[in-house]
Amino acid sequence: MIKHIRWQILLALLGAVLIGTSLGYLALPRTTVLVPAAGGTYIEGLAGQPQYLNPVLSQYNDVDRDLCALIFNGLTDINEKGEIVPDLALGWEVSDDGLSYTFHLRRGVRWHDGQVFTADDVVFTIRTMQDPDYQGVPYLAELWRSVSVQKLDDYTVLFTLREPYAPFMDYTSIGILPAHLLEKIAAADLPRSSFNTHPVGTGPFRVVEVTKEQITLEAYADYYGPRPMLHQVQFRFYPDHASLLSAYERGEIQGISQILPQYLPQAHGYPDLNLYSAQLWGYSIIFLNLNNPDVPFFQEREVRQALLYGLDRQRLIDNVLGGQGVVAYSPIMANSWAYDPNIYRYPYAPDRAQALLDEAGWHEPTVTEQLQWEEENLRGPEGDGQGTEQGKSETGPLTRKKSGIPLRFVLLTNDDPVHVSLVEEIARQWAEIGVEAIPRAVSFAKLTGEYLRPRQFDAVLVDVELTPDPDPYPFWHETQVLDGQNYAGFINRDVSEWLETARQITDHEQRAALYRQFQEVFATEVPSLILYYPVYTYGVDRAVHEVQIGPLLDPSDRFRNIADWYVRTRRVIVSEAEHGELDKSGK
Repeated sequence: MIKHIRWQILLALLGAVLIGTSLGYLALPRTTVLVPAAGGTYIEGLAGQPQYLNPVLSQYNDVDRDLCALIFNGLTDINEKGEIVPDLALGWEVSDDGLSYTFHLRRGVRWHDGQVFTADDVVFTIRTMQDPDYQGVPYLAELWRSVSVQKLDDYTVLFTLREPYAPFMDYTSIGILPAHLLEKIAAADLPRSSFNTHPVGTGPFRVVEVTKEQITLEAYADYYGPRPMLHQVQFRFYPDHASLLSAYERGEIQGISQILPQYLPQAHGYPDLNLYSAQLWGYSIIFLNLNNPDVPFFQEREVRQALLYGLDRQRLIDNVLGGQGVVAYSPIMANSWAYDPNIYRYPYAPDRAQALLDEAGWHEPTVTEQLQWEEENLRGPEGDGQGTEQGKSETGPLTRKKSGIPLRFVLLTNDDPVHVSLVEEIARQWAEIGVEAIPRAVSFAKLTGEYLRPRQFDAVLVDVELTPDPDPYPFWHETQVLDGQNYAGFINRDVSEWLETARQITDHEQRAALYRQFQEVFATEVPSLILYYPVYTYGVDRAVHEVQIGPLLDPSDRFRNIADWYVRTRRVIVSEAEHGELDKSGK
């Protein structure tokens, strides 16, 4: 009897355990939650090869800039609004005359080899760019050679400018080099240094392995900023952007550094690929050569305005760029503090364009001229209705003329497929208002070396990269016509004076007032044709979480919040209240 009671008790206890276990299992989804876990590797594909993993030499190569953004830090950083924020410098003061900048450096920062970061590193980096044998981009040398740098103590640096220059702070975001590793290397020899393939920085990731095919970065344990959730980031190198999509299909990579417009339809077909798009800091523009005697009509304001009215820029964006652009109305970015939201916006208005050309004396061909053109081009030389290339006249059927001069010019661009398609569509649109633009594409090196810099062009479509500071001086001040970047040859004394004054004061309100005046004149005069602000598209597999991008000053800015990215998760038990808070945060 006692034995029987014992078995009953044992069975009851076992049943209670099973019931408790079952209830616990059923309650598990309600009392646990997945949260980010440290560790794991993110693998991204890049189009191209690294050359100089050195922040003072990286400006020519997108791959170099991407990697340097994770390895190095500047005195300052630039956020998505274009604002200067502290980085290796905790703060700074600017003298009342705008000539002196005193930076107070962060203490306790260590290079990836364990050495301590000090003011010596800052002074060394600046003097490298000041050196006559510096091999980097000319604009950095030009700026820094006009600035003196002085170490006040181990954690204080003084910069002294020759004259006030409001955009100066933009340049303080350049990555700082380790003096203890490079001070014995001459500036002329720096491009050949092994440092360029095995760099040592202060950034969130350090280099652990480099091959011709890939580079592996590891989260730096002593980084002074937020510690990345990822343990490693690996970049694999491919010959072109098309190869990146193929690599993703094969499962070799999780991220595609950039998806060009022509590959967007293919990218949209990958169910696990999340696409992130953001506006780039710059614009695409058609520079009109206002000083070329072969195209004197560009000196007529009515012609320039008509060309802009005759462009359906939204159609260019939708049909050629796959939506990867935003119509631009000003040479100052629309999200800048200096942008004038009330600036006149030229709509697509072909009727208005034709009326302007009529008023300016540029008339459509007469009926006789039209019939003659059809005779030569549509019937063909044999009268068989098959016009040949040799039989075509130079001027199209609707090309306008004034005093016997056709409204015809060559529209140059580089041989990038997207740019080629753009100039072809632009030429088609202008033909509808009687303007003949002849599309022509050359290599980028030839475009810049033989046409753009020597000003040997009629009109040229290019992309312009802008600095965070809205200063338009380099492209539109009269002193930049011959040797600077004022490729259009725009000369306006009032504009030049406004731009001179604006770059010498630091007060945003005063500068914005001057830039509003500039934008008003630009909209009226239309010295060149601004088309759109480009949009950058980045692809990352859905297995990678917390990827976010905002407006990009440079494509490398897609890594702004990489410390938050994660590929691993873990399940934790939480109370009902904690669970609610986690739900709100999305983690």
